[in-house]
Parts: sequence; C-alpha cells; structure tokens
Amino acid sequence: MEVIPAIDLLDGKCVRLYQGDYSQSEIFNDNPVEVARQWQAQGATRLHVVDLDGAKEGKSANLEAIAAIVSSITIPVQVGGGIRDRAGLVRLLELGVQRGILGTVAVENPELVAQLCQEFPQQVVVGIDARKGKVATRGWLETSEVQATELAQRMAKAGAAAIIYTDIHRDGTMQGPNLDSLRELANSIEIPVIASGGVSSLTDLLSLLALEPLGVTGVIVGRAIYTGDVDLKEAVQAVGNGRLQDIPPSGGSTFA
Repeated sequence: MEVIPAIDLLDGKCVRLYQGDYSQSEIFNDNPVEVARQWQAQGATRLHVVDLDGAKEGKSANLEAIAAIVSSITIPVQVGGGIRDRAGLVRLLELGVQRGILGTVAVENPELVAQLCQEFPQQVVVGIDARKGKVATRGWLETSEVQATELAQRMAKAGAAAIIYTDIHRDGTMQGPNLDSLRELANSIEIPVIASGGVSSLTDLLSLLALEPLGVTGVIVGRAIYTGDVDLKEAVQAVGNGRLQDIPPSGGSTFA
C-alpha cells in the first residue's frame, strides 16, 4: 500500500486544519519545499499537495509554492484544491504535476470531468470529501445532497484514475480512518481508492491493509507525520512499497 505524505498549503505555508476548518489551522513549517524534500528523503514515493486557498477561492492560489515543490523533488506530485476548469488542470500539469485532483467540479460539472479524464488519461483523480456520507464541496464549506458512493461510481465510469476518499469528521482528528465507509466505497467501484483522514498511528495504517484486496491501494497521512505520532520512514517500510531516497533534506527540521 502506498503511504502518501500530505502538504496542505495556506498562504504559501505548510499547515494542517482540524476537520477542514480554516479557522483552526496550525502552521507546521513556513517552507513547504523543505517539507517535501524531507518526506522524499524518508522514502515517500508520491506527494499529496492541497491548495487550501485555491479550494476556497475556486482557482489555484499557491502556484509558486507548488512549482517550487515539484522542481525540488523527483517523486510524482498530485495536487488538489481549486481546479474547476480545463485551464486550471493544464496549468498544474505544465508545472510538472503528475495528477490533478478534481473535487467540487465533479459534483457541479461531471461532464467536464469525464472530458478531462479522456483528454488526460491517468492524470485525473477525483477527490470525494464526505460528511455523513454526503459530498462536501468548495473547500468543505458547502455540503451537497450527493452520496459519496454514487459520485464514486459515476466518476469511475467517467475514467478517473483513482478516488481519494476523505471522511471530513476524521480529518485532522487522528481518531483513525473510517474503515466501514472505505470498505463500502471500495466495494462499489473497480478503480483504486486512496484513503485520507484520521490516521494517527502505525496501527491505523496496518488496519487499512485489510482493505487492500478491495482496491484501497494507498493512504494519505497528514497531521500524524508532523506531530511524530507516525514515523514516515517506518510506515513506508512496514506497509508501503517505497525505498529510501538518496536525497538529503534541505534545512535542519527532522519533524521527529
């Protein structure tokens, strides 16, 4: 299972939110490039970046930071937050981003997502962020009436490369992933599912391995690797498919 460290960008800084609440943000590092290099050095095979400003504003707002991250590491980077049209996706791909994550537009304009999946095969991932089974949009500031499993099935048929599923009530809480919801979602589609939200320990990561045969092929880890509750190097070696990179971290922070 791929263990994917997350970098959430707010005003160009690396932060974490609690249950998606912008008023409850905690800055972990002013230099996201330093963080990206650190995670690669510890064995990550992919990086997950969220443009929080972009998610709220409806257009990418941290392009400079994203470009700096992509150019500083050699592992693939996937980016979400504020991608609402073709131009927004193309802009990120031109920066060297491997996969764009579409969320709000998957609810509001699924036909566009289907077109983009066909035009950019394997480069479009759909992020489904749910509150009590219903999909939240616009930086989690609004909740739709669309059921998460229904949207996942629709996007799988449209050609999405994968689904990233986040249980908002678990995100940033370190209370463990919602295994029941992940199992239900994975059983409903044939494309890979990436779990996100709530991981607090290596035990949580090991619990997700039971869902791998169902198609849960990856897990995004955020707050726990910043607080030190999860050691990324240990996690990659225990449940991941990565190898340590021969690239030293930039700067002195070890996030231990």
